[in-house]
Amino acid sequence: MLHEDCSYCAEGALLDAFGIKICELPMSKVILFKEQSHRGRMIVACKKHVDDITDLSKEDRIQFMEDVNRTAECIHRLFRPDKINFGAYGDTMHHLHFHLVPKYRDDEFEWGGVFAMNPGRKTLTAEEYDELIRLIRENI
Repeated sequence: MLHEDCSYCAEGALLDAFGIKICELPMSKVILFKEQSHRGRMIVACKKHVDDITDLSKEDRIQFMEDVNRTAECIHRLFRPDKINFGAYGDTMHHLHFHLVPKYRDDEFEWGGVFAMNPGRKTLTAEEYDELIRLIRENI
């Protein structure tokens, strides 16, 4: 069911405020996080509007986690991070989603700590977003 006030369900302007939809996988939507302090940061949002992973059936939960894994594998292949942080919050956004945040040892900003939700440090040009999205679509 579409929830018009949910950025992951409604997409459009609500999603555009922070992300760009890259593609859909069997149980999720993959979104490029516009703030790219961590090159390759993405969100994997469940196609179903559920609040918690425990709200999914076993089959849907397995498929959702496969989508998260597939996205993580893509990040490892393309960006070679030293580690990926996985964040599944939802205090304010009641829609199951994971932030996949590549971390790099040479990043003095956040290596060794919890990633900032939206540090506002790095945005890209339209051409850079287009190229990044093309690369991800070809490799996910």
